[in-house]
Amino acid sequence: MAGSITAFNPSELARYGRQIVLPEIGLEGQQKLRAASVLIVGAGGLGSPAALYLAAAGVGRLGLVEFDAVEASNLHRQILYGTRDIGRPKLVVARERLADLNPHVEIVTHPGRLDASNARELIRAYDLVLDGTDNFATRYLVNDAATLERRPNVYGSIFRFEGQVSVFDATRGPCYRCLFPEPPPDGAVPNCAEGGVLGVLPGIVGSLQATEAIKLIVGCGEPLLGRLLLIDALEMRFRELVLRRVTDCALCGETPTIQEVQDLAVACGVAEPVTESDIEPHELRLRLQNADPPVLLDVRANFERTICRLPGETWIPLNALAARRHELDPEREVVVYCHHGGRSQAAVEFLRREGFARARNLVGGIDAWAKTVEPTMPRY
Repeated sequence: MAGSITAFNPSELARYGRQIVLPEIGLEGQQKLRAASVLIVGAGGLGSPAALYLAAAGVGRLGLVEFDAVEASNLHRQILYGTRDIGRPKLVVARERLADLNPHVEIVTHPGRLDASNARELIRAYDLVLDGTDNFATRYLVNDAATLERRPNVYGSIFRFEGQVSVFDATRGPCYRCLFPEPPPDGAVPNCAEGGVLGVLPGIVGSLQATEAIKLIVGCGEPLLGRLLLIDALEMRFRELVLRRVTDCALCGETPTIQEVQDLAVACGVAEPVTESDIEPHELRLRLQNADPPVLLDVRANFERTICRLPGETWIPLNALAARRHELDPEREVVVYCHHGGRSQAAVEFLRREGFARARNLVGGIDAWAKTVEPTMPRY
């Protein structure tokens, strides 16, 4: 049905005027945006710009899934938030900011994590989902639930100076598992906290995700279906890979074996306490009070130590551990830590192979220590 100017009040026409004049959108396209709903999973680096631009564009209902509070380390890239918001729930701040940006948009907040118990129900309630997550566990969960619910999944990811964007819609093309059938091994890929990210990069990727969402809703242009856009911000180069559905894909192939969503046990290279080589923060606190406390080994980069460290630690960065392992006593108990536990887990595995039978990994790294043992410690 053709759009009618009477469907919008004067303030809406003034707000969306420069978008409505685009022949590819027009009044009909603006009505489609107002009737549409988008679920954004993660209100962080990617979700921030995507939510702002989708609200500004006039998407009728925006859902936000988020569990975290605003931290100072968020502010260089998560543009929904400001300094005065530190410590406040992200969803509370996001609702205020988006409502101020466009009061015509309904903002629905979903506090907590997306998991196997709620993923399909949440995604089913929206026309499409935008993946703003930063870990593999949730990324696969979003993809699987969106595929099973036959909803387009606007994907984005960032790391250091590089980004990726695509649209996965198994009704018309490949899904995320066609590209990456299984998540990488635990700790194989560092997260953004450990590997770093250029603050402006999620703004670029999140804006591209919002662009793809708008195109899908309006039905204009050529979406990134079957295409993976690769962004190198350091060289400012864009490349494109052609993706095809894999016939034996476990999720969307000819004989799928994945019939339901499930939670992955490990997210973003953070070690879980599953072996005798792991130690929890509270257990370490007690061990440090003993007459014979363990040696603390910090394998982070030096700049991370300027933010926070455990007292009395020995510092050997991970990339120097093989050459400097002789500085450690293989007979002593050595507790290795990094930021979140991924690098330290790799260090413990190396040390145990080298005869350090009492090497242990601090689960969750110094960030878990700060959250559970020493809340006044700076976090990053």
